[in-house]
Amino acid sequence: MASIAGGMFTGNSAWALSMAFVERQTNLWKRYWGWELVWLVYGVVNTVAITLIAEQVGAGVVDADISGLVLFLLIGTLVWAYLSAVLEDISLVIEWERWEGTIEHTLMAPVPRWLHLLGMSVFGILHGLVRTALIFAIALLFFDIDFGNVNLLALVAVVLVASVSVAAVAILAGLLPLLYPERGSQMSMMVQASLLLVSGVYYEVEVLPAWLQVFSFISPATYFLDGIRAAMIDGQGLADVAGTLGILALFGVIMVPMSLWAFNWAESYAKRTGKLKRTG
Repeated sequence: MASIAGGMFTGNSAWALSMAFVERQTNLWKRYWGWELVWLVYGVVNTVAITLIAEQVGAGVVDADISGLVLFLLIGTLVWAYLSAVLEDISLVIEWERWEGTIEHTLMAPVPRWLHLLGMSVFGILHGLVRTALIFAIALLFFDIDFGNVNLLALVAVVLVASVSVAAVAILAGLLPLLYPERGSQMSMMVQASLLLVSGVYYEVEVLPAWLQVFSFISPATYFLDGIRAAMIDGQGLADVAGTLGILALFGVIMVPMSLWAFNWAESYAKRTGKLKRTG
């Protein structure tokens, strides 16, 4: 990935400046490959363990029902693996700089902040796709699932449109390390946990208490999961998931400019109050 970013996006264009952050994050990824292996193993174990619940619960149930439950849980764990990777890569943008000791160089560089965040978002999405694909490939060794009903075009469309709003959520979560240097990264993880609870990753949102279901409607992850399951389980095409795509696109239209504005405000506040470089 680094060679692609370095070779194809040369020059001083806005896109090249943004892709420079993709190249840098790729180099950091390679340096900390041990942690990447840890999270890959964790993702595989989590996916397999949770999906095996369907096999246990399905003992004595009609095979078709077992297969549906297995696929339902498999999709949930894979989408969560993707969301986690994207949210962690983007929401910890400030923590990465603090850990590397490059926060002044990066945030004082003559690069518009939106290009910086665009590069981090592109890397996070690509990283999430690669890690999730690996987890999926390994998980298939444990389960015999029929994917003959999958509508690939609708699946790809949902992933692409949903990734925009997911990146915006991650940028908003990235405000927390700016505003709260001592505990901001932990608070970002709480955002992830909240999405896991209300978005129907491992269950239908209808099983939630009524007061929690309200929050599921304002989580883009809910519609992300709905669209993926519709394309993979029900075989719905683009026309069928058009409503879900529209909602996800609306989330993106609203949340992207809001997240950029909020991040700029938080950065300015952190600089004024001396919180930018502090880690404790």
